[in-house]
Amino acid sequence: MKKEELRIVFMGTPEFAVGTLRSLVENGYNVVCVVTQPDKPVGRHQDTLQPPAVKVYAAKHNIPVLQPERMKDETFIKELISYKPDLQVVVAFRMLPEVVWTLPRFGTFNVHAALLPQYRGAAPINWAIINGEKVTGVTTFFLDHDIDTGRIIMQREAEIGPEDNVETVYDRLMTLGAETAIDTIDKIIEGNGSVESMPQEQFVVNIGELSSAPKLFKDNCIIDWSKTSQQVHDFIRGLSPVPGAWATFADGGKQTIKIYDSRTTGISTDRAAGTFFVHDGRLMVSAGGEMLELLQVQLSGKKRMSAKDFVNGMRANLAG
Repeated sequence: MKKEELRIVFMGTPEFAVGTLRSLVENGYNVVCVVTQPDKPVGRHQDTLQPPAVKVYAAKHNIPVLQPERMKDETFIKELISYKPDLQVVVAFRMLPEVVWTLPRFGTFNVHAALLPQYRGAAPINWAIINGEKVTGVTTFFLDHDIDTGRIIMQREAEIGPEDNVETVYDRLMTLGAETAIDTIDKIIEGNGSVESMPQEQFVVNIGELSSAPKLFKDNCIIDWSKTSQQVHDFIRGLSPVPGAWATFADGGKQTIKIYDSRTTGISTDRAAGTFFVHDGRLMVSAGGEMLELLQVQLSGKKRMSAKDFVNGMRANLAG
């Protein structure tokens, strides 16, 4: 079988998924259809519809697009069947019902931005950084009934540097994920639909305790200043630039402040955890008994700014 003969349906939504879709198109693979989320209402009055990044790319390359509200919708299933997929490739999408992932004769595989079985869930890049991991990667695996638990086909590792944040790791894994997806498809083609895969239980034996990657909400993005300065620093970079780690800042009341960048100092302080102050002209906060320097911040209702500009505007409200 040649790659031009393999009928691929691609499923994904955000820019991360575009990396793999672009790689498939530019390398001559036969993407017969794209499935993505419905357009999202945006704007002050929610009266403007914004198409997903995957849809925008597909439209530019004249690839048919399906945007079902419900994945079990009979009309959608009939449309999907009409494209006669041999294989489905899923990147950053939603959970699929069995009727969808079992449809292609060669199955459906997912590209996950972590080294499964570690970091199963919706936010694997964020949680790997938050937990101070030094290595992450991507995994391709066949879908089954549960989320991120299917048989592993291929894994590739990538480093997480000490100052990496979500944006830098995201870009790195988007490229690596596209490469790994291509290699996975090539293996399937070489085996005429058959490819070696391993149950995740074999990996669990060597790993022991697993870390999860639950979806991020405002409540689990609040900073706990009682943790060590390194843990707080990892938490900040693990949520930067989005959704953003946040805390409260006293200024005649309580304001919300998002923190996008920080730096550990190793300097001890006896100030109460969460106290903002200026030290040698730099914006600091007490975290776990040490000074943590803040570099990029944003008060609620204000623009993102450097800590230097923040200090200049708020010096009267900061302890010396």
